[in-house]
Amino acid sequence: MKELYAWLSGQHPGLKTFKALQLKLSRLAADHPEQRAMCALLDGIVGKYIEEFDEAPLPSAVAERAYRRLLDSLAELDDSADPARQLGSLNRLAALDLTDESTNIPSVAS
Repeated sequence: MKELYAWLSGQHPGLKTFKALQLKLSRLAADHPEQRAMCALLDGIVGKYIEEFDEAPLPSAVAERAYRRLLDSLAELDDSADPARQLGSLNRLAALDLTDESTNIPSVAS
């Protein structure tokens, strides 16, 4: 997860980054089967965002907010954490909606 976070943190918050992230998630899931649930959740979240804004104007404030939410969510994920904490992280991740205009981010408390 740290590598995925490091890669994403160096990217532009545009749709091309989110599309590239989907490809990275596909490869990560194939190479690390123990991370498939997390990859599938992230892929769905990112896919919904891409679908909403693909071929439509993407306001920079919306792009930046979605990018920050995604970075914050990735920062929380720890594949070396105990199973209960990992499940909590996955549950919070499942609640993430990058297209939501509110600024609320699911709590990172475990």
